[in-house]
Amino acid sequence: MPSNKASIFKIIFRSVFRRAENLIFLLRDKLSERNFIYFACVVVGITCAFAVIILKSFAHNIFLWANDINGFLKLPYINSLLPIAGILLTVFVIRNFLNNHLEKGSSRVLYAVAKKGGIMPKKQMYAQIVTSSLTVGLGGSAGLESPIVITGAAFGSNFAQKYHLSQKDRILLLACGVAAGIGAAFNAPIAGVLFAIEVVLTDISIAAFIPIIISAATGALISTIVLSRDVLLNFEQTLKFDYHNTPYYVLLGILAGLTSIYHARNFQKVEKFFGTFKNKGYRKALFGAVILAILIFFCPTLFGEGYESIKTLASKNPSVLLDNTLLENFKSSEWVLLLFVGISMLLKAFATGLTLGSGGNGGNFAPSLFVGSYLGYFVAKTVNLLNFTHHLPIANFTIVGMAGILSGLFHAPLTAIFLIVEITGGYDLMVPLMIVSSVSFAVSKQFEKHSMDVKALADKGEVFTSDKDKNILQSIDIYNLVDQNYKSLTISSTMESVVEIFSSTEQKMIPILNEEKSLIGIIDFEEVKSIIFNPLKLKFMNMNEIISKPKALIVLENKVEEVIKQFENTKTTVLPVIHKGKYIGFLSKIDMLENYRQRLKEMIIE
Repeated sequence: MPSNKASIFKIIFRSVFRRAENLIFLLRDKLSERNFIYFACVVVGITCAFAVIILKSFAHNIFLWANDINGFLKLPYINSLLPIAGILLTVFVIRNFLNNHLEKGSSRVLYAVAKKGGIMPKKQMYAQIVTSSLTVGLGGSAGLESPIVITGAAFGSNFAQKYHLSQKDRILLLACGVAAGIGAAFNAPIAGVLFAIEVVLTDISIAAFIPIIISAATGALISTIVLSRDVLLNFEQTLKFDYHNTPYYVLLGILAGLTSIYHARNFQKVEKFFGTFKNKGYRKALFGAVILAILIFFCPTLFGEGYESIKTLASKNPSVLLDNTLLENFKSSEWVLLLFVGISMLLKAFATGLTLGSGGNGGNFAPSLFVGSYLGYFVAKTVNLLNFTHHLPIANFTIVGMAGILSGLFHAPLTAIFLIVEITGGYDLMVPLMIVSSVSFAVSKQFEKHSMDVKALADKGEVFTSDKDKNILQSIDIYNLVDQNYKSLTISSTMESVVEIFSSTEQKMIPILNEEKSLIGIIDFEEVKSIIFNPLKLKFMNMNEIISKPKALIVLENKVEEVIKQFENTKTTVLPVIHKGKYIGFLSKIDMLENYRQRLKEMIIE
């Protein structure tokens, strides 16, 4: 009987889904292109919001359950054991249901925009939700925002693919999904819009703002209606800015920039270490998860996203952080609490690296806010303990510090500023937010050209989101532009064969190949035209006398920038291309420029 009910439910669900699809196709035909985009961005915003609700609710309820158990046991045993289970379950799902492959990190969204024309795999619409909820929900020391960003981008991309929208509309809806995800995760639609524009898109017109704004607002609205405020990161205090504290905010900005570099580099070192493991399965997961469990045992604040500890840190009684820790008996000592906060801040990079490197799924957005709040508290509290004449507002510094690390790690100062403005519910801290975010960004940029998400891709030459031209160049596939229809000759061919090719085709060059199809040289029409059309000269010439070396050889694996430099250096418009030592055809500079022009036109979102 239950199986019959399940079958009936499946039939009803499929019927409703097909009717909805047919309705959307009908709207696609009836509405103008612009109006359909407005409709699409609302649909994407709603779906992203519900993905956020599922993720956030699961992670929050697991955190509350673990705290209840801890309160009973009086020691953080459960907090230590749950992340092991979460990471192992994540690896199990990836290995058995996702073909042992899952693209992690919001850098995959940047890669999709720069190299894939905004196309993202369908499985990203559900894979991120399942795996990150297991990892972070069960205490992995990472954030849900990166999976949310990927999920939102995948919703937007696949909606556009399903209903046959153009590449520029596909990228636009991808960005709408990102904005809706961030907007719903923090109830911060402005921050969602800015993140999509500042981090994801390379080119955008004013008209494209409207769909992104609609998606972000839709996501934030649904999240506000369904989720309770306890699940979201928010602060109720009325915060005021005292200009006498400006030098301390500048100091916080400098330290935030340096801490961002520390966090990014140590996180990447841990991930790289796990990347060298020969065994990619459960042993690696168990090894990393056990080390993470030890860190969480001594520093329970490293458990999960860490948003509850951020709220506690900004409250009037931050010593609660020492509850159920080995330092609980020293709660009355401000120096012990300060030391605990400092150590937790420094360990977060390693905890997140262990979580993701060992096989878990999550991101660095929440860890950046965690580190920023702890840094802000550490700076203000240290000054207050050492300086009896000047008292800094600890809650202000705790909150402003989040913007500093977010700006330094992601090179997104506008997103950082307005995210904190929205979650605090006021503009009283706008000036210190601008100071700390801009100083942190400047310091971080001085030492790291690319943000943490982009750096790994940039090192491989795959994506440069801050440079539109390089983005487009990197998306050009040289192989598809190679003309492989050139007629070729061998060293034993006759001079009449040369004349035949030049007179019967539009070829300006003839490749001369050996038996292994390797390039011996070329015959350039401009160099031999005075010979081949002179019967007397032609009669006494042989192939060896008219063959020349090409001015340059393009290796198929070369980067596009290198190929362009070869054309510029040789002052030619056509060059031969080889792959693994074998000749494959000729590449035209004109064809490359035309492909660039077409891609530039497609990537500009209007």
